[in-house]
Amino acid sequence: PVSPQLADTEFSPVFRLLTIFAYGTYADYLAEAANLPPLTEAQKNKLRHLSVVTLAAKIKCIPYSVLLEQLQLKNVRQLEDLVIEAVYADVLRGSLDQRNQRLEVDYSIGRDIRREELSTITRTLQEWCQGCEVVLSGIEEQVSRANQHKEQQLALKQQIESEVANLKKTIKVTTAAAAAATSQDPEQHLTELREPAPGTNQRQASKKTSKAKGLRGSAKIWSKSN
Repeated sequence: PVSPQLADTEFSPVFRLLTIFAYGTYADYLAEAANLPPLTEAQKNKLRHLSVVTLAAKIKCIPYSVLLEQLQLKNVRQLEDLVIEAVYADVLRGSLDQRNQRLEVDYSIGRDIRREELSTITRTLQEWCQGCEVVLSGIEEQVSRANQHKEQQLALKQQIESEVANLKKTIKVTTAAAAAATSQDPEQHLTELREPAPGTNQRQASKKTSKAKGLRGSAKIWSKSN
């Protein structure tokens, strides 16, 4: 910032010129040019660059007509050359829209701040902080909901896994009981095949004996008749 102590000295014109370079525009210089030190072409272009920065702080798409008036340039060619020079000097970044006759600013450097502007800046920063707190509160609420949903899903997963484990145990026990009820001892099965049921074997044996006696009796009768 420019020291205000120079304002009431013999260097007041220089002080005012420095103030314009710090805060003002090329139009401000032209309005007081008669009481200010003259500028070289390089100094004029520097002040014009700063004037574009001031305009860019208010509007991002600056019409050529506004730039030509504020910078006091004769034609569009001079204006475009000045803007290109400012871009190469990294004063601003943007593009020249020749079809729509405007400068589209993406970025520009900052300028010095007047003391009377501090209250406005402070208020803007406070509003920004309040907005950040609201956003942070919303994010925390979403995180809390997400954690709660995660816990519910975890509890549900554990419940399902427990039910599946119990179901597997039940199926295993039921399968084992069914297998035990339907299975037979191989040796016992073979014994049953070799030894038929008592009642069935006796009837079959008596039938065979009767047939044999009948055959022997028939043989004796055949011999006597002969």
